Amino acid sequence: MCRWLAYSGSPVLVEDLLYKPEHSLIVQSMHSTMGAEATNGDGFGIGWYGSPQTPGIFRSIEPAWNDRNLRDLSAHISSPRVFAHIRAAIGSPVQQTNCHPFRQGRWLWMHNGFIDGFHAMKRDLALAVDPDRYADIEGTTDSELLFFLALSFGLEDDPQAAVARAVGLVEEVAERHHVQFPVQGTFATTDGATTWAFRYSSDGRSRSLFHSTDVSMLKHQYPENPALHELSDDARLVVSEPLGELRGAWREVPESSCVAIHGGEEKVSPFTPMTRAGTR
Repeated sequence: MCRWLAYSGSPVLVEDLLYKPEHSLIVQSMHSTMGAEATNGDGFGIGWYGSPQTPGIFRSIEPAWNDRNLRDLSAHISSPRVFAHIRAAIGSPVQQTNCHPFRQGRWLWMHNGFIDGFHAMKRDLALAVDPDRYADIEGTTDSELLFFLALSFGLEDDPQAAVARAVGLVEEVAERHHVQFPVQGTFATTDGATTWAFRYSSDGRSRSLFHSTDVSMLKHQYPENPALHELSDDARLVVSEPLGELRGAWREVPESSCVAIHGGEEKVSPFTPMTRAGTR
């Protein structure tokens, strides 16, 4: 599988997110403790927001722990919203266009997991992508195709409903192909102002996902922890696995849930796929 993190809050150096935590994403690229594989060395990517209207992205097929450019760039990029992803490929080639996050306009998208039976279902799913968007698909992954399905189903207007429709379509098509549990994953998307993260699998046993708790409360609880006092009170993280062992700092995102983060507020709500008829 893969590992990822999504940060929002006051601008921070990407280096502080990727390298400094005790169990950082760079550490996880070599020694993940909650992933399907301990090593996630099939490339990486970061996405961040700055002055331009669209986010910047940097993706590479190098292992994250071994990329000097990532180390250097992360010490110079400061952003209020960052997506970072380390990849463990399943089936699709290790190439730059298959590395997450994926970008369309102001939107970023990343995924940990897979669509079972994707090879057999790919044509049926691709035909559901808006023809005006199809040419922008660059890679060969199930993750990118799912992103374009969500865009086709109204991601820019109602992200939670669009992802529910995209996942619902995958399950509909899988049923025709006799695939019992097609969807496994945690997904994240953002327009630069709000982050939506999803935890869902068809068999109800999704990959791990956590969100950080209120920073102001943690500052009060741990007044002598310097790392906490460098964060703004509205800082929030969603991660595949916790970045440290600080008690009370992380909450597990419930199964079949969506967490939406805007400013310093997070809202957790149930997530249920929708068919094209609008029902489960």
